[in-house]
Amino acid sequence: MERLPLPESLARTGPGVIGATGGSGTRVLARIARAGGMFVGTNLNAHEDAVDFGAFSDRWIDVWLRSEGAVDAETSATMRSDLEEIVRRHCAGLPDGTPWGWKEPRSIYLIPFFDEVLPAFRYVHFVRDGRDMAFSDNQNQLVWHGQAALGSSADGLTRPERSIALWNTVNVRAADYGESVLRDRYLRLRFEDLCSDPAGTARRLYDFFGLSGNAEEVGRAEVSPPDTLGRWMWEKPATVRALEELAGPGLARLGYL
Repeated sequence: MERLPLPESLARTGPGVIGATGGSGTRVLARIARAGGMFVGTNLNAHEDAVDFGAFSDRWIDVWLRSEGAVDAETSATMRSDLEEIVRRHCAGLPDGTPWGWKEPRSIYLIPFFDEVLPAFRYVHFVRDGRDMAFSDNQNQLVWHGQAALGSSADGLTRPERSIALWNTVNVRAADYGESVLRDRYLRLRFEDLCSDPAGTARRLYDFFGLSGNAEEVGRAEVSPPDTLGRWMWEKPATVRALEELAGPGLARLGYL
């Protein structure tokens, strides 16, 4: 797949992309990145998501998933053209040398595409315990992309079970690609570590994106652990065991089992 014909100033300074399954807490990472000097856009919604990249996700995630990443040449060309226009609009007027990127959680579904067409693509994979995610009120990704991502494998499951099945599938795929292909252009951060060590996690983000900033100060200012942290422990043991059986590989790999 051909690279986007971006100006050299953009091709060497970004993008740095932050993504996750829905409700993981990516908003605070966007704020931390911006405090360190990264341009994350101006057309943002209340969750700090880059609206234009969200619209790109709307148009293309299910197409990409259903083709298992093997879209035809015409679709590939259309996706590239669409993304090129969005990047140029997103970065319009950006001073040369400014690190740039975006936060749009659903970028996690399109990591291989972005890597193929954006030469300096770097990806932060943000993760929150899938057992917590299973009981979140935010199940938008499950509603929008669950069928395309899971197919019939989730038939007959409860909503929390479908939720954690999607969490497992999407996060394991992202980890596989990040570790094997992106390598030093891939960073995985956990929500729980951000809550327990805000400064250390902010510093890792800054080092990865080549940003400068006061990690201790921004950690204190931006990070406040929510009351919902560890909410899965309030659920019935049998319910939790069922979730752990469904998502055991992802939970173990990402440090939750």
